[in-house]
Amino acid sequence: MSWIVLVVSGMLETVWAAALGASKGFSKLGPSLLFLLALALSMGGLAYAMRDLPVGTAYAVWVGIGAVGTAVWGMLALGDPASTGRIVCLVLIVAGVLGLKLLPS
Repeated sequence: MSWIVLVVSGMLETVWAAALGASKGFSKLGPSLLFLLALALSMGGLAYAMRDLPVGTAYAVWVGIGAVGTAVWGMLALGDPASTGRIVCLVLIVAGVLGLKLLPS
C-alpha cells in the first residue's frame, strides 16, 4: 500500500508544480488553490509512505516521479523542448526509480 500511495503522491507533485506555474506567482486563485491542495496531499502521502519505506528511497522515488511528470507535462502541454537528450535523461530517471522499487535493499 505504501508504494501505491507513494506513486500517487509523486503524480500529485506534478499537479502542484503545474498549478504553481499556472498560478502566475499566486495571482490566480484557482491554480493557487489547486497548488495548495495538491501540495498538502502529496506531502501527506509521502509522509505516509515513509512509515514503511526507507526515507531515502521514498524521497528519491517521489522526486523522480514528480520531476519526470512535470517535464513530460511541460513538453506535451506547454511547448517545452522535447529533444532526444532530454527524453533519454528522463528515461534514465524512470530507470532509477524502477531500480529502487525492484532491486533488493
